[in-house]
Amino acid sequence: MPNLTKSSRAALLASLSLNAGQAEVSDPRVILPIAEHARALEPEVVLIVGDRGAGKTQLVRALEDESVRAALVRRIPGLRAPVGHVEWRTVQTLGRGGPIQPAWRSFARAHGRERDDVVGVWLAYLVRLLSDHLDDTSRVAMQDLLMAPGVDAAACLDAYRPHALAAAAALDALDERLAKEGRWIFVAYDELDTLVLDDWHALGVLVRGLVSLWAAYARRWRRIRPKVFLRSDFYRHHREIAGADVAKLAANRVELQWSDKNLYAALIKHILNKRDGNGEERLYEHFAPVVPVVDDDVLGHLPALIDARDARLFVNRLVSEFMGANNKKGLAFTWILDHLRDGNGRALPRTLVWLIEFAAEIERAQPRAVGSHLLHHVSVRNALDRVSEQYVEQAQTHEFAWLAGLGERLQRDREVPWNRRELMKLVGHQFDRTWGASAQEIRPPGQDPEEVIQSLVDLGVLRQRPDASFDVPDLYLKGLGLIRRGGVAKD
Repeated sequence: MPNLTKSSRAALLASLSLNAGQAEVSDPRVILPIAEHARALEPEVVLIVGDRGAGKTQLVRALEDESVRAALVRRIPGLRAPVGHVEWRTVQTLGRGGPIQPAWRSFARAHGRERDDVVGVWLAYLVRLLSDHLDDTSRVAMQDLLMAPGVDAAACLDAYRPHALAAAAALDALDERLAKEGRWIFVAYDELDTLVLDDWHALGVLVRGLVSLWAAYARRWRRIRPKVFLRSDFYRHHREIAGADVAKLAANRVELQWSDKNLYAALIKHILNKRDGNGEERLYEHFAPVVPVVDDDVLGHLPALIDARDARLFVNRLVSEFMGANNKKGLAFTWILDHLRDGNGRALPRTLVWLIEFAAEIERAQPRAVGSHLLHHVSVRNALDRVSEQYVEQAQTHEFAWLAGLGERLQRDREVPWNRRELMKLVGHQFDRTWGASAQEIRPPGQDPEEVIQSLVDLGVLRQRPDASFDVPDLYLKGLGLIRRGGVAKD
């Protein structure tokens, strides 16, 4: 391919605008048809598990779209999708009509020891969600439940109690009617980890109540089908506590894992389907010659990769073959994913897209690339720090509010790696003080420094080396304000 001119490269870089990596993106062209992920459509699947950034919310938004569901069925042979009319409803756990975080926290602390209460409150909100499908007699009989202030979980529970049997009977009747009419209602629960950000125990109480509800009713109702989206670390941490209830749902779960092939396919799909301000597909025209592509009327341009290595030519054109002047700096194809992996060796599409978009922004500000390449390797290296900062900032704003306190404690010895004794001392410093960025009380993910360290390893924030020392992967390094001992400058 001929070399890019300065103006043509600038136009391509401008097309890589910084609006991706957000789970809420609803454009169906960002959805990659992965067989295991699409199994979330199957009626028997109740539990969908994925790491933070694995695409849980994006999948929920996609499956709300009837055309996307049809496209996935068309593209994935053997998918046991429901036959008939499907209505997909997403429970807005913190949205209008439901409790706010302080209300959920108060409810969990007041009712956490009463399993029936926590199950009951979820049933109360299910009745409210599906009230428009209930018969007139049921709606009139449960009017006080339907009119209770949704922001007050305790009030909804109190209103539900006198109608517990009537509510179950009404939902039984709805399920039977749906079956006769060849219809389905899928009820999706997403962003459960945001219910209570600052209390791991309270969050566990609420989610275990929801799991217990559907462990009891998923077999009872055949046409009202739940879809419970859980973060992987929460699932691993709480499955033993929830015991048999989780086991019932987990036997046929979907895990949103990302192979290297699918990671690169997601990135390529995102780039191929980008349009510039005039609606032109400049990026597609630039990269299509080196990527096998099939087209779908709904899902757009789909990279037809058989193996991860099929993405090498794409990466070579995007950056270059090597992350430097020669092979001593490593292959760009392997370097990119390796430096985005967490301590468990997992990389996610959100951070991969960020890396390329941040690199494009850096390249626009300080052009270095030559030939047919779009990005210079120095821009990609520098973008890695921005990915780390963005990733940690989002995590501590949402799911991992305690990351701010962790970073503060680790500043006392910023150079990684540490041995266990050094790390115990850092993590244990003022352990009982809040781990949040503000005066709000935020607790770490463990009852003592030893448990916190193990949680950090499980979450991939830390990586334990063969010599028993502890390292921090690049994904978290810059964001936590840390440096690697003996590290070299990126430019």
